[in-house]
Amino acid sequence: MKRYQRIPLEVTAEEYAPGKGIEDGFELYSNVITHGGLVLDGLVKITREDGTIVCPYVRNRRGLVFIKEGDYIICEEGREKHVCGGDKFHQRFKPI
Repeated sequence: MKRYQRIPLEVTAEEYAPGKGIEDGFELYSNVITHGGLVLDGLVKITREDGTIVCPYVRNRRGLVFIKEGDYIICEEGREKHVCGGDKFHQRFKPI
């Protein structure tokens, strides 16, 4: 196999926190559980005033990506969003 290096790409990014409006939407936690195949450890869960629990997500070409505690939301120039774990973010990106 050939070896490749990532091409430098300027992005904007911010660590996720509720209330910033950087997610694309919310899914009921009960629906997230029934989808199956998702690792639920560390998933951000927000309890609304009516008692329902929702999980924030971003939507990209791979579908819905649910946000976990400590994740960063990365926005590319074409407005596509990605989620990157806080443990990997600082290895892959540096401030400019």
